[in-house]
Amino acid sequence: MTHYFKPIYFIAFIFLLTGCHSFGQKKEDDYTAKIDSLITTTNVRQFNGAILIALNGKTKYSKAYGYSNFEKKLPLKIDDQFEIMSNSKQVTATLVLKEVEKGKIDLQSPIKKYLPNLNQTWADSVTVHQLLNFSAGIPEDLGKKLLFKPGTDFKYGNTSFALLGKIVEFSTKKSYSTVANELFKELKMKNTFCYTKDNNQNLVSGYINSNNTFEVLENKPITPENVPAAGIISTVNDLTIWDNNLHKGKILKPETYKLMTTYSITAQHDVFGKEKVGYGYGIRISDKEPIKYIGHTGMGNGFLSTNLYFPSKDVTIVILENQINEKMDLSYYFEIEIKKIVMNSKLIQ
Repeated sequence: MTHYFKPIYFIAFIFLLTGCHSFGQKKEDDYTAKIDSLITTTNVRQFNGAILIALNGKTKYSKAYGYSNFEKKLPLKIDDQFEIMSNSKQVTATLVLKEVEKGKIDLQSPIKKYLPNLNQTWADSVTVHQLLNFSAGIPEDLGKKLLFKPGTDFKYGNTSFALLGKIVEFSTKKSYSTVANELFKELKMKNTFCYTKDNNQNLVSGYINSNNTFEVLENKPITPENVPAAGIISTVNDLTIWDNNLHKGKILKPETYKLMTTYSITAQHDVFGKEKVGYGYGIRISDKEPIKYIGHTGMGNGFLSTNLYFPSKDVTIVILENQINEKMDLSYYFEIEIKKIVMNSKLIQ
């Protein structure tokens, strides 16, 4: 009799252990269900894009929602390619800093040194450093005078990084796209490239969302001149590779990376909160909240991109959408809410 019941007790014991372990796993992964619920039940606006969350370079959450093409009802896939818009600026800043490491660019030199054909009088006073952190005061129309004395204020725009792309070309004696694509190849970012009219690979369509009615934006104003500011195509997986290399000393030297992530100027962006946060070189630095995080966003052409990194936890959040909302205050709604969920999850706490 005793021998007969031992296997039953053993099985029950194993079941109890397995059940506890399963419960523990669910408790540990306290963000997946919340993100899923946020995406599927929220009526504020429709989410249409891909999300990847990584810990120590390993994927913890990876899902795509919605369509790559609304007209054909083609479902989005996790490896679909999106315009990352202003997240391109981080790549450009990195390329500039690689030239700094080689001694070919001096951050404190006037940009006239590297752009000899730039005839504006301010070219002799604006520095490379001021282009990188948007403290140059350069207007979008280069023919107009500076908006403020260089170094005294912050003015975001694409022109500064278009000029930085030209500085990369001057220093490397190669086209910007060649230099950037070489780096992507080196990092094994196989689905990332600089946009050209003849090379759009699996780029999804971009849409304007008006009350959850999606209209495709056919006109894509990406020119060779603004590729360094907003013209790179990528995926959530490749941007995670980018973070895993950039933030772990595999692209830049520690002292150069420190320059990139140190700030002397501040600016506000809704994804980073209502208060101003630091702006380094193509990267925002939020160090006033309980936990520090850095990253950037991008918006335009029917695309949204958000890439955030939490250094002390080695956590990455990448969110790419192929829609922008007609109501600007709703644009980053999901990005902000997903950030909140992750910051209050076991990944961070």
